[in-house]
Amino acid sequence: MAGHTENSIDIAAPLSLVWRITNDVANWPDLYTEYAKAEVLSDDGDTITFRLTMYPDENGVEWSWVSERILDAERQEVRARRVETGPFEYMNIFWSYRDTGDGTRMTWKQDFHMKPAAPVDDAAMTNRINTNSAVQMKVIKDRIEQIALKEKQSS
Repeated sequence: MAGHTENSIDIAAPLSLVWRITNDVANWPDLYTEYAKAEVLSDDGDTITFRLTMYPDENGVEWSWVSERILDAERQEVRARRVETGPFEYMNIFWSYRDTGDGTRMTWKQDFHMKPAAPVDDAAMTNRINTNSAVQMKVIKDRIEQIALKEKQSS
């Protein structure tokens, strides 16, 4: 059995702004509340390989891994995967962005399978990802909407 999540949020900002901010991996620590560091290891234009490091968890553990993102600006989609899988057998993420007329709908789909020795199983990780995605998407929404408002006021 594998895990699957799908979460979406509507952001009152132009798609071009949402795309630019959410794909600026080097600045993810300013966008998300969970990442302490984002180090871009390689950037080939449409393909970015990077290391993310989270803030220490309740046990003082700093989780870190390498991921790869492939951007498709024409389709406004991103495919990502963990290169260093950690407790996952695999972790694949699909992001899509859609113009809603008055903003942008951003959707994250995650497909994964936990290793047998992982501290949680697929069901528990599904619950954890769904809970955390809602929190992080709300943070991203608020931060991007503030930027959009500032840009609108300055133009």
